[in-house]
Amino acid sequence: MAKQRAAARRPASVYALAGVRLFNGATGLLAPALLIQRLDPDRELSPAAVYAFRLFGIRTILLGLDLLANRGERLREDLREGILIHGSDTATAAMLGIRGQVPPRTAALITLISATNTVLAATASGKGKRK
Repeated sequence: MAKQRAAARRPASVYALAGVRLFNGATGLLAPALLIQRLDPDRELSPAAVYAFRLFGIRTILLGLDLLANRGERLREDLREGILIHGSDTATAAMLGIRGQVPPRTAALITLISATNTVLAATASGKGKRK
C-alpha cells in the first residue's frame, strides 16, 4: 500500500478557494452578462464590461487551476498572492457600495464574497506553513 505524503494534502480552504475562482472565472468568461446585470441591473450591457469580465474570467480560472496543480513553495506563494488579490477585491467592492455606484444589497454581497475569499486565502496560507 502506497503511503500518501502529508505535503500532498491541501487544506479544505484551498479547495474552496479554487472552486470559487473556477466558478466565478467560468461565469465571467462564458456568461459575463449574468454578472454584469447583477452589478448594474438598470443599465444597458456595456461592451467594455463584457470585455473586462472575460479578461479577468480566464485569469481567474488559471488562478484557480494553480491552486489545484501547484505544490510546495509555489502553492504557498499562490496563496500569499491570493490574500492581496482578494483583499483588493474586497476594498473595491466596499468602495463601490460606499460611493453608491452599485445598489446597497449588491455591494454588501460582493464585499462579503470577496472578504470570504480573502479569509480562505489567509487561512490556507497559514496552514500551508506547516510541514
